[in-house]
Amino acid sequence: MTRTSTCIYHFLVLNWYVFLNYYISQQEKDKQKSKIFQNGGQWKYLTFLNLFLQAIFYGVACLEDTLKRMKGKKDIKFVTAFRDLLFTTLAFPVSTFVFLSFWILFLYDRELVYPKHLDGIFPVWMNHAMHTSIFPFSLVEIILRPHCYPMKKKGLTLLAAACLVYISRVLWIYLRTGTWVYPVFAKLSAVGLAVFFSLSYIFSASIYLLGEKLNHWKWGDLGQSRKKKK
Repeated sequence: MTRTSTCIYHFLVLNWYVFLNYYISQQEKDKQKSKIFQNGGQWKYLTFLNLFLQAIFYGVACLEDTLKRMKGKKDIKFVTAFRDLLFTTLAFPVSTFVFLSFWILFLYDRELVYPKHLDGIFPVWMNHAMHTSIFPFSLVEIILRPHCYPMKKKGLTLLAAACLVYISRVLWIYLRTGTWVYPVFAKLSAVGLAVFFSLSYIFSASIYLLGEKLNHWKWGDLGQSRKKKK
């Protein structure tokens, strides 16, 4: 894909995620629909946090595309490095985790993660926008351009920190309100929750390593050579 096509693609995807975030924010104003946002607001759901994260990433990608045309690669190393770090440690792992974990649980028993009454709040297209299209967008980004992965220890540590922050928020909401963010948590004991959260991080870390492998498979040592130049 040419540089111009890449810029257009990033701009279109950015606008798509901005639209989704705006659409969801409007649902909070509806008294009937706003019930699902009680006890923590929309930001208690990883799905909505991921949509916001993707909007940030594609915003940075658009900024990097624009600055690269204006100033050249050498003058925007910091923006490029931040774009790569954001995509490799958060944007790709989180979007893929949301896609896989949601559909695995949904197909097993949708009441554990997306109760049927939500169909009356979010139309089918919105469900797929939140939980399906996020994955192909991330795959296209890997195919579109090389990304410089950080050292494994740094990347996995940043991912672990993000997981810990979200898990802490989930537990804080439960202790404060007595309500779990997702119904599946109510089915688990304290030990079960610890195992579930631990396996979730292992799953996320595996996705991170998969992204690194896919990046290397598509671009070879290009990302590593960029890292050495830094």
